[in-house]
Amino acid sequence: MTAYGVLGAGRQGTAAAYDLAVHGGATRVLLGDRAAEVAGAAAARLNHLLEREAVEPVEVDAADRGALGRFLEPLDAFVCAVPYALLLPITRAAIAAGTGMVDMGGHTDTVLAQLAMHPEARQAGVAVVPDCGMGPGMNNTLGLYAMELLRSRGFTPRRVHLLDGGLPQDRSAPWGYRLCFNLEGLTNEYDGRAIVLRGGRLTHLDTLTEVEEVRFEELGVLEAFVTSGGTSTVPYGLEDVLDTYDNKTLRYPGHLAAFKAFKDLGLFGRDAVPVGGIAVTPRDFYHALLGPIIETSGLEDVCVLRARAEGEDGTHQAAVVVDMVDRHDPATGFAAMERLTGWHAAIMAALIAAGHVPAGVHSLEKAVPASRFMEEARRRGFTWTERWEEG
Repeated sequence: MTAYGVLGAGRQGTAAAYDLAVHGGATRVLLGDRAAEVAGAAAARLNHLLEREAVEPVEVDAADRGALGRFLEPLDAFVCAVPYALLLPITRAAIAAGTGMVDMGGHTDTVLAQLAMHPEARQAGVAVVPDCGMGPGMNNTLGLYAMELLRSRGFTPRRVHLLDGGLPQDRSAPWGYRLCFNLEGLTNEYDGRAIVLRGGRLTHLDTLTEVEEVRFEELGVLEAFVTSGGTSTVPYGLEDVLDTYDNKTLRYPGHLAAFKAFKDLGLFGRDAVPVGGIAVTPRDFYHALLGPIIETSGLEDVCVLRARAEGEDGTHQAAVVVDMVDRHDPATGFAAMERLTGWHAAIMAALIAAGHVPAGVHSLEKAVPASRFMEEARRRGFTWTERWEEG
């Protein structure tokens, strides 16, 4: 039996705590948040669902080094579900406390800085796996799994294309979208540059570009376009292995045009501009207007992911397409986005606690085999299809 923690009692953190209590072999799960009432409400909800007192709320400020250390010390592993700006000091605290760590980062430069802590983590006997969740996270797991499927039939993987998106089941939502995670995270995905492999080399692509239409049997035609952060550091690890590795975000048609206009107008900017004699940060103003429109609770959503891996065996070419679709679960009230994000991170935390991830800071593709991870996903009720194309 294992003692787990979750730092951050928001939507995805609460879902992670639930999974650890149900599937992680937990003796206890500490659910920490700087707002005691948030942690308390989330723990009460989970204990009601679980029909036992398995989750304990804890008031803890992740920015308070002493309080954070006391929270981490009794734990075997924890899921960090706080904004990425805090991840580097939290990673150092996890190493110092000897506690395995998984996070839902979404910011590749931060992940690279975490990976640089590998020697310290290995010496301390601590396993850390950054950038878990849905995307980055499950999307990359599906891509790595598709590569394993190719190899199982004797093909050498050459190209991997990923698609993922979380959508409201009700398409009439503003811009066909409802937000089920941090608003700053959404803007970061739409801003900056994406890291991919093209021609076997690391390449940076502008976000909100390379739009294409993609059809899914259950949802019809969606639009796919480049966003940042989705590939995490996987392209770095596969630079000598693949010719192509990329990821695009899925939305209902028409979404891209609106948000590209917001970006082109400068609303993603962080530098203050004068407005009527007052200094206004465009991004803060944009979030103040956008948040109340698209942020929601109790979202009935659908998440869709696709990984297409292409390879060759010297004489023939083949491709395998792995599709995963998940929907809001009325039995628990968890949105698909919460399940895919929180449970992906929880699976990795449980694998760390069980000793399946060696000490050190590891990127997703090096932590555990994708097929092993998918065994745990199947155990939690996730389903997917595999379709082969051979020529």
